[in-house]
Amino acid sequence: MKPWITLTLAALLSGCVGIPQGVQPVRDFELARYLGQWYEIARLDHSFERGLSRVSAEYQRRDDGGITVINRGYREADNQWTSAEGKAYFVNEPDQAYLKVSFFGPFYGSYVVFDIDRNDYQYAFVSGPTLNYLWLLARTPTVDEKVIERFIEAANARGFDTDQLIFVSHTAPQAE
Repeated sequence: MKPWITLTLAALLSGCVGIPQGVQPVRDFELARYLGQWYEIARLDHSFERGLSRVSAEYQRRDDGGITVINRGYREADNQWTSAEGKAYFVNEPDQAYLKVSFFGPFYGSYVVFDIDRNDYQYAFVSGPTLNYLWLLARTPTVDEKVIERFIEAANARGFDTDQLIFVSHTAPQAE
């Protein structure tokens, strides 16, 4: 019975670092160019980000070869900033944009960059382990409408429900 439980648990946990069908990680990925500050432009809704605006992510090299991930967002309902720090590691080769990321101990989820601005690394299209996880990240809080159109087209082609996208505000609320 114990081996079955162990195998079942391993299968469940490894399922979190899978790649959705139709999604392929970027090849010839350059981590050094990806590190730094990114702004969340659009996302599919999840409880861990619900109600957040001004969302950003900071990626930094770790001494152990991984990446420190610091996600930050503003919760207007509480009038406060919230942040979470995690760690990420490449699942395969470091030139393939397929990572596993953890914010909760030994539990990892997929982080798959499936499209990127190859010239300047100014925007990235990112998936999680299923078609329920999708983000458009950019180096600036706003992007050209053509980038958003390209993102929606690429996401639709892979089966994401882009009708459910949330476009993230990066402006501070007006004082009354």
